[in-house]
Amino acid sequence: MKIHLFDNDPQPEIYSAGQSVFCAGDKGDCMFAVTKGAVDIVIAGKTVETVEGGGIFGEMALVEDKPRVASALVKSDTRLVRIDRRRFTFLVQQTPFFALQVMAIMAERLRRMDEKL
Repeated sequence: MKIHLFDNDPQPEIYSAGQSVFCAGDKGDCMFAVTKGAVDIVIAGKTVETVEGGGIFGEMALVEDKPRVASALVKSDTRLVRIDRRRFTFLVQQTPFFALQVMAIMAERLRRMDEKL
C-alpha cells in the first residue's frame, strides 16, 4: 500500500545508499515517507522489509512512545519526507483516510510477520 502526501509537503531529505536513517534503540519522534528510492528495515541483522517510493516507515514511534525496534538503512539513493508528531496529528485529524492508510500498512506488516512464524 502507498501513502499519498499532499502538495504542501515539506522539502524531502536526501540520503545516499548505505546511510542510516535511524537505529534500533533510538528514541523515535517522527516517521518517514519515501518519495524516491528504497530503505531496508532491519531487525536483529535481518532485512524484514524494503520500503520503496510511496511507502512509509517509522510510524510506530508516533503511535507508541517506545524506542525504535528496527534500524532503517538506505538501500539506494533516496528522498524522504519527515513527518513529526505535530504533522502526523494534523494529517490524522484533517484527513481520516491518511490514518486508515497507516493502519492498513501496520496491519499488512503484522500479517506478513505472522506468516513468517
